[in-house]
Amino acid sequence: MDENNASLGEMPENLAIASKTLAKSIARWTGNENQVNTQIPGLQLNRWPMPTEPTSYTHASSICLIAQGAKRVLLGEETYVYDASRFLISSVDLPVVANILEASEKKPYLGLVLELDLQEISQLIVDSGIPLNRSPQARKGMAVGQLTLPLLGAFQRLMDLLEENENITILAPLIKREIFFRLLTTDQGPRLQQITASGSHSHQISQAIDWLKNNYTSPLRVKELAAEAGMSKSAFHNHFKVMTSMTPLQFQKRLRLNEARRLMLTENLDALTVTYEVGYESPSQFSREYSRLFGAPPLRDINRLRQTASA
Repeated sequence: MDENNASLGEMPENLAIASKTLAKSIARWTGNENQVNTQIPGLQLNRWPMPTEPTSYTHASSICLIAQGAKRVLLGEETYVYDASRFLISSVDLPVVANILEASEKKPYLGLVLELDLQEISQLIVDSGIPLNRSPQARKGMAVGQLTLPLLGAFQRLMDLLEENENITILAPLIKREIFFRLLTTDQGPRLQQITASGSHSHQISQAIDWLKNNYTSPLRVKELAAEAGMSKSAFHNHFKVMTSMTPLQFQKRLRLNEARRLMLTENLDALTVTYEVGYESPSQFSREYSRLFGAPPLRDINRLRQTASA
């Protein structure tokens, strides 16, 4: 069984106690809100009182912790399930489909997301003298890792800092640095090393992903992207799929369709306008691919989302 699909395990008692403390902190700062962007840059808190329907979005380069509940994330054909005993790490921004598995009014889903600072992590690798993983092969851009007490303790200190607004500017970067260091010492450390190591395939693919994110409306020319990454077209295609579980074309489609859904839902744009806004040339192709990803044509899907939100 793939490590990402392994069954969720029992937590050691000390880790379970620390997790409950973190849950109380998250519950305090979220109140009745589903999502709260805190005063600490890059730290978001989440609270959901019930399981959710699968939602498509671009998952930022980050580490995600759950203090209470469980969540499933789909990346291409890969499935990642995690709870309070494990964390989810994404070394690059990836289009995913995710939903909350375990949550209730009495025991809501409580979690947090901290954006990764790859420049800081790269400097940490140099400063700490951590043995480098020099394998050039690309690794999957997302994984589930075993949560450790030191890592959880560092997150708790970051949460405690929310009570000291005046000290956030000075202390938050120091605690984040500790979190990134603790992360480098877990079983997912080599994954982060590769993404920051210039010349590795993971690093080259991550640069291509950045280009796709910023230019998703442009025509996709894989040969040019491959040349920019210093790879043959076939090698680029293979390494890209290893890292993202998608082909470059599938990746671009997910970015376009996620943005189309956001524009219709939050900007009230109609499907025809959005078709060209996100880079499609054919409204029928857009509608067909939208329905395939979200399970319904654009208008019906957006109406359903609004009705759900109102309920």
